[in-house]
Amino acid sequence: MAPRNRITLAGLGLAVLLTGVLTACATGSGGDPSTAGTPSDDDAGESQEVGAAWLDGGRMIGIVTQGSSTCIPTAEATYANDVMTVTLTEPEEATACTQDLVPRVSLVGTPEGVDPAAGVEIEVTGDGWSGDTDLEGVPDLAVGGETDYLPSAGWTDVDGQFVILTWGSSSCVPVVENTEATSATEITVTFATPAEDQVCTMDMAPRGTVTAVLEVEDEDAQVFAILTGAEFDNIRIPISPN
Repeated sequence: MAPRNRITLAGLGLAVLLTGVLTACATGSGGDPSTAGTPSDDDAGESQEVGAAWLDGGRMIGIVTQGSSTCIPTAEATYANDVMTVTLTEPEEATACTQDLVPRVSLVGTPEGVDPAAGVEIEVTGDGWSGDTDLEGVPDLAVGGETDYLPSAGWTDVDGQFVILTWGSSSCVPVVENTEATSATEITVTFATPAEDQVCTMDMAPRGTVTAVLEVEDEDAQVFAILTGAEFDNIRIPISPN
């Protein structure tokens, strides 16, 4: 399936997944801090739109939801009866969260039994809400094997929106400064230069970022993301279809 090329969300924000994120990172999102809590009874059982993208050659899936950019839910996934079930868990109540509402991505390993070449139906459950989405099959993707720790990217089913997976310090996640289509088949994603006094943990973790482009000229062509700025030196990666 070709990538969408008419985005309907103006000013689409970006967000990052960080499992076990430490507060040592000097880069952050604006907004007034609040406390992560449980939704009220009025919100229980509500439906929410979710998105998903293939990453890491099919070994990983990015689940996109709306919420605070600094409090990313952790994800666990199972697979049974042809359905992948994802449970999202919000940070602890004592966690300070910005009060923005942006797309953010929770990364999860693709469960055994899912065939990325055939596609999968995904049901997502959060704290008081649920949603579902479908990931189209992509012939070159597969589950299993070790990651190569290289960046990857995949389209969601929102027009123009895609997820970028990078690897590095879990406390210093790259921040997108600008995203624009620079040719019929290339999208340049520029990351902000980190602060000189940024303190980073010495681990190697998956880091997910959501971004979007206003239009892609050729729907049928393979589109590539060009990662530049920060730690990236014009790295060219294909964006997996959805």
